[in-house]
Amino acid sequence: MKQVPQIKATFLGTGTSQGVPVIGCRCRTCLSNDPRDKRLRSSLLVEWNGHHLVIDTGPDFRQQMLRENVRKLDAILFTHSHKDHIAGLDDVRAFNFIHQQPMDLYAEERVISQLRKEFAYIFAEKKYPGVPDVVIHPISTEPFRIGPLEVMPIRAVHYRLPVLGFRMGDLTYITDANYIPPEEMKKIEGSRVLILTALRKRRHVSHFTLEEAVEIIRKIGPEQGWLTHISHQMGPAEEIERELPEGVHLAYDGLKITV
Repeated sequence: MKQVPQIKATFLGTGTSQGVPVIGCRCRTCLSNDPRDKRLRSSLLVEWNGHHLVIDTGPDFRQQMLRENVRKLDAILFTHSHKDHIAGLDDVRAFNFIHQQPMDLYAEERVISQLRKEFAYIFAEKKYPGVPDVVIHPISTEPFRIGPLEVMPIRAVHYRLPVLGFRMGDLTYITDANYIPPEEMKKIEGSRVLILTALRKRRHVSHFTLEEAVEIIRKIGPEQGWLTHISHQMGPAEEIERELPEGVHLAYDGLKITV
């Protein structure tokens, strides 16, 4: 990877598809008063050299943009098409109004196809006034650029669904995965910061467990390992933090890191 300007990343959300607390749940995590146990659906804001992009627009997209006072957004990257990663797309309308231009969306063809179904009104030939205005950029596993930033897609598997993670400079972000092929693992090597999904301690059909995620971070050896897409079943953050090895931490909503 070529050198890039310093990157700032903000965790917009670090929760799984139900968020934390889960509706109606009375477990210790959901009843916790620790702000680290209040998790919106997973998403990441990346800023570099005056450019701003978001990875995934989940159901909490509007709330996340307001909380972080995001007034400029240049592009959106999608990891895959599950609802907890795309449901907030309609709210890009606000940025259309602010910038007076379409929003650039980067996604694989299978994700684009799903977006066209889920948000048919956005892509209709005759559009209703005020619907989101977007420009689609199909991507694959080949590197591409957004402004001066080179983005390296990383293939992962979410049960049987092919998904993408992304490496930007020395930062790698992979969520919703339970397998990364060996050739794709090589793309992660040398990352100073690795952000990786860790759903819970108990085995899951489509997500890395805490133990599995920690082992991958150990193999890659980044300066910082951050865990995201965390379920209430993981347990309270304060307890889990005490169990983690040096250099590995649970991410939390609003956390800001610089690479």
